[in-house]
Amino acid sequence: MSLPPEHFEALYRADPDPWAFATSDYESAKYRRTVEALEDRRYPRALELGCSIGVLTRQLAGLCDVLVACDAAPTAVAAAFSRVEDLDHVDVTTAVLPELPAGRWDLVVASEVLYYLDDEALDRTLDAIESVLVPGGRLLAVHWTQPTRTYPQQGDDVHAAIERRPALTLEHGERHESYRLDRFTRR
Repeated sequence: MSLPPEHFEALYRADPDPWAFATSDYESAKYRRTVEALEDRRYPRALELGCSIGVLTRQLAGLCDVLVACDAAPTAVAAAFSRVEDLDHVDVTTAVLPELPAGRWDLVVASEVLYYLDDEALDRTLDAIESVLVPGGRLLAVHWTQPTRTYPQQGDDVHAAIERRPALTLEHGERHESYRLDRFTRR
């Protein structure tokens, strides 16, 4: 079973930054690598899935002409909006995967979000991503790779599921001590 939006909303109500995105050295280094993996290109339209409180959103904004960031937890969405409200080209909205904000995208970023989905929801989300990515568009997936019993998927399993998608080609991959970063291109 996928983790429901209420699970995340409760986390953000109990702690405005439950994973220490704004203060963690691990998160800071991971975000730096995430942005570096995208800096070879400018993205006219980008979508960030599971934006949380918007720390990565703010960093991605410099690479995009239009950036839409979404999260399932309204409290997180409000925090993300506050973090980027001075950026006219960034919009933050509530969305529950596998539903995606409308549009066609040159970039979709899924950082530490897809492993919260069960097999069916993951497949439907990947179908949705494939359908909204323009040809030549990119999917950047970044996930924790240490074992966990609290998520429906393991990070490596998510990336393996993406690699099995015939419409997506792995063009860049990195494995770090605790996470994996893979960039795919839509055929």
